[in-house]
Amino acid sequence: MIDGTIGEFINIPSVFVVIGGVIAATIVSYPMSVLKGLVKIVASAFKAKKVDLSEDVENIIKIANIARREGILALEETVSETGDFFLKKGIMLIVDGSDPELVKSIMETELDFIRERHSQGQAVMLQMSSYSPAFGMIGTLIGLINMLGRLDDPSALGPGMAVALITTFYGSCMANLVFTPIAKKLGSMSDEEYLKKEMLLEGILSIQDGENPRIIREKLNAFLPESQVEQIEKKQAAASSASSESGA
Repeated sequence: MIDGTIGEFINIPSVFVVIGGVIAATIVSYPMSVLKGLVKIVASAFKAKKVDLSEDVENIIKIANIARREGILALEETVSETGDFFLKKGIMLIVDGSDPELVKSIMETELDFIRERHSQGQAVMLQMSSYSPAFGMIGTLIGLINMLGRLDDPSALGPGMAVALITTFYGSCMANLVFTPIAKKLGSMSDEEYLKKEMLLEGILSIQDGENPRIIREKLNAFLPESQVEQIEKKQAAASSASSESGA
């Protein structure tokens, strides 16, 4: 059980040493172009919605059905309403009559750049996580130096040691409660986004090849968790049964 008050864990100079040191070291380590986008990247970690691949599967199947009924050129108007830039770009490439290998090459390059952009934010946060304990230790050393300079006053040793150690406490907390969790969250978001783009690319190429929408669905279902696929199949079976009853 921890005794004492919250106020005993607050030391403004220690906060400045840790946070100021981490920020300064990060600015020196990375170009300003990377740091400018860091705030936006970190904000996305707190407000990002979970990727729903089943919605994207249904969207691809809808596009595949239009392409099968009305032809590839009809997709230009369809994708103009979508907010997914990656999907829109891929569909427009096949509408323009690009070679399948060229479409695949362009979209895979886009995937690589998406992965690279996402990894930059994660790398910065992990680096800040490694800086925090180091600056916590630096603050502790500063506190110990000040304390040793006052050995002639025994009553100041206890408070001085407490202030010295609290900087290490701040450094550890910042690393393990802020920077590392955010980096992990960004990594998880990146993996989800990359999986989504891979699935969209598979759907785009399948549409260009003129594959049957049912076959495309089976291919894209491989990207979904088994439990989610079962739920989709149950909904389709229920919809089919309801359609049959209404027809009868």
